[in-house]
Amino acid sequence: MNTERDELFIDGAWTSPSGSQTMPVENPTTEDVMGHIPEGDAQDVDRAVKAAAGALDEWSQVPAEERAAYVAKIAEGLAARQTELAELVTGELGMPINWSNMIQAGLPQLTFGSMPDVLSQVALEEEIGNALVVREPRGVVAAITPWNYPLHQIALKIAPALTAGNTVVLKPSEVVPLNAFLLFEVIEELGLPAGVVNLVTGTGPVVGQALAEHSLVDMITFTGSTGTGKRLGEVAARQVKRIALELGGKSANIILDDADLEQAVGAGVFNCYLNSSQTCIAQTRMLVPESRLDEATDIALTNAQAQVVGDPMAEGTTLGPLVSAAQRDRVRNYIDKGVAEGATLVTGGSEAPEGLDKGYFVQPTVFTNVSNDMTIAQEEIFGPVLSIIPYRDDDHAVEIANDSQYGLSGAVWSGDDDRAMGVARRIRTGQIEVNGGSFNPMAPFGGYKQSGHGREAGKFGLEEFFEVKAILR
Repeated sequence: MNTERDELFIDGAWTSPSGSQTMPVENPTTEDVMGHIPEGDAQDVDRAVKAAAGALDEWSQVPAEERAAYVAKIAEGLAARQTELAELVTGELGMPINWSNMIQAGLPQLTFGSMPDVLSQVALEEEIGNALVVREPRGVVAAITPWNYPLHQIALKIAPALTAGNTVVLKPSEVVPLNAFLLFEVIEELGLPAGVVNLVTGTGPVVGQALAEHSLVDMITFTGSTGTGKRLGEVAARQVKRIALELGGKSANIILDDADLEQAVGAGVFNCYLNSSQTCIAQTRMLVPESRLDEATDIALTNAQAQVVGDPMAEGTTLGPLVSAAQRDRVRNYIDKGVAEGATLVTGGSEAPEGLDKGYFVQPTVFTNVSNDMTIAQEEIFGPVLSIIPYRDDDHAVEIANDSQYGLSGAVWSGDDDRAMGVARRIRTGQIEVNGGSFNPMAPFGGYKQSGHGREAGKFGLEEFFEVKAILR
């Protein structure tokens, strides 16, 4: 497993960056440096974008079915290296290895491999009177991706962008970047035409900004914080670029008074804590009837205390470290703020878990008697902190759930499916689970309000990367 990287992938080949600076990659479990990557700059971005622009005409003329077949082969290459990939992401990120194997290594394969089928669901040409309406690639795509589900987020952008006939320059997160190099080794073996897809690593303010501002970039697709998304949106607006944004979330898990409380609360705690809550769709607000608050709190306490915090490579670990010291400290500050603002701390806290002074660990934390105007109920924490919020009736629950700047995901639980569906339809969010509906990787994914705009995954994700042209005859 190669964790020392000193080259970028530009114009079909591994090439030295313009500068000599490197960036360390840290293992959040041990706090040791596990590798290095090049610190790219604007010159590297310029080379990569020009390579992508130069390859656009040829790649866009390749029949769409052939492009999709190319992309599907990436899944085969990743499958051959699944164990290596899962262990690599666990080392970089800290997600427990069993979940890394299933999610971090498995989902990208599904996304790449699904492209031929997804393409068949989109009408590339259709007749409207004397107009032939055709879907064509947008052009050069700048893909800027996060660290929490690193390769999955890369796949959600690269796979449909290439299938649609675009060329791509990728800037992965510099915090969890090594998996992107493994992906590009797979891509290199497939022999895609030079310049079709390029890799430039570095920081957001340097590489990300240069990508967003480059005059030859036609579209920006970004997943990350709402603050960064706003700044990229301003850049895109100045140049009238297309932009797709998948941003933050503060999802509400509404448990109605006729729900199976044991099941609903248990599932809610699991969803909240998955990947140490470093998940944009984490259900971090649990809304329960006032009459059942104490009962729900006791169940949440039991489930939180059952979490096994520790080495993510160890059998049985359910909660690994946070990704960095900065993220750990940020989450601990939120916990302290929750106490200061009057929420009741049920379990956890801002101190290090017992016996885990090394590594960026945070205790699984539960607050109850939280009001929705508290900081911990309004801001995205990105750490294992659950807020239990009491409500009076269904209308009040809907009001609380919608009282957020975000609208990415959520859940509703009820003993009556029709009642649950009625509440789910009133929640202003891009995705919502009803009575434990399972994650669907082909369903449209994206948000309302400040959770972004545009959709990823499946045919809706593919459609984001097309322009629509009317040819009048």
